[in-house]
Amino acid sequence: MDLATLSALHKVFQDIQRKQDWRAALDTLFVSMRGSFVFDNATIYLDESGGQGLDVVYARATGRGKAAEADAAWGEELANEVIAKEKMILREPGRGTRHPTDRINRAHLLGFPLFIDSKLRGALVFVRFGGPEYSGLHVHIASLQAFWAAALIERRDLREARAELDSVQRQMRLQDDFVSTISHELRTPLGFIKGYSTSLLRQDTIWDESTQREFLNIIDEEADRLSALIENMLDSARLQSNTAEFKFSPVRLDALARDVATRICTYHPGLKVEFDTDSLPSIPGDSTRLSQVFENLFSNAIKYAPDSKITVAMRLAADKIRVTFADDGDGIPENYLPFLFERFYRVPGERTVTGTGLGLYICQQIIMAHHGNIWVESALGRGTMFVIELPIA
Repeated sequence: MDLATLSALHKVFQDIQRKQDWRAALDTLFVSMRGSFVFDNATIYLDESGGQGLDVVYARATGRGKAAEADAAWGEELANEVIAKEKMILREPGRGTRHPTDRINRAHLLGFPLFIDSKLRGALVFVRFGGPEYSGLHVHIASLQAFWAAALIERRDLREARAELDSVQRQMRLQDDFVSTISHELRTPLGFIKGYSTSLLRQDTIWDESTQREFLNIIDEEADRLSALIENMLDSARLQSNTAEFKFSPVRLDALARDVATRICTYHPGLKVEFDTDSLPSIPGDSTRLSQVFENLFSNAIKYAPDSKITVAMRLAADKIRVTFADDGDGIPENYLPFLFERFYRVPGERTVTGTGLGLYICQQIIMAHHGNIWVESALGRGTMFVIELPIA
């Protein structure tokens, strides 16, 4: 092999190595090498279901085989034979007609076993329609491509395993944080309830009626807070296990949101809420659950964007109603946005704000149960906007 060929191969392998997507890397591999090894179809068959049969995970058709690219049967039989015998197999067509229009019926098949993580996992099959026959050099070049294909699939598996491991580790960290947070959240109202009830029960002190009422109001509020916390945890578990009940009936979203805002404002008299809504039709929904979503979004804005005005807008968009909750607070860093709807997730650095990290997860599950969608848009210094889309029918 001369220096020019080695340099060309080196460049090809560098290009392949730079590709992040394994399919794009395979495209680069087969297209770049086609000058030295001409094929019409290349197909990778893998057993990804634990012995349940072969799946086509990658296919590329070029040249004369392009019209037959959807026909996976061209190489499936050979792939099974390659895997059964665990070796390269070359199958040439019979000596029948050599008329140019009969190319598709004269397929030259070349198959290689794919060893991934030292295990036979599949086969790579090349098809060349109408010849010429594969030479010894062609077989060596194809074998090199099979080696690289196996390496790229192994790299894909490793990346997927690493991503899954990262996800599991993040979930474990979130759950550890949740246990710590929930312990604090439970202790706080219990401490108030215990402290003020003990004070009221003291035999050596007589409290005037105004003080007693103040203590009882605090106990009542903390009991409500404790009840809401427990209900959130139960709701999260029910929604995750798909056992939450939904009672659908016609709902006017604009009226529902205004009712929730009125209720929220009784507890937060200084809250500024502005509505901007079109004339909207009713939608099928569970009014209690949708109220829960609106309450959570108001609560989030109050906690994370205090003193900010909240603008609630509703628009009719084709067959959907789009609802936006926007504040003009500090905003959320972009790298945290993908995780906001994860169970137990709380934005780092916000530990002074009480919460369990369940509210937005519950919102997402409720909206999904209504066949809708919810997402967040935010920029530092420009506020945060939650967007909900719900179908009319």
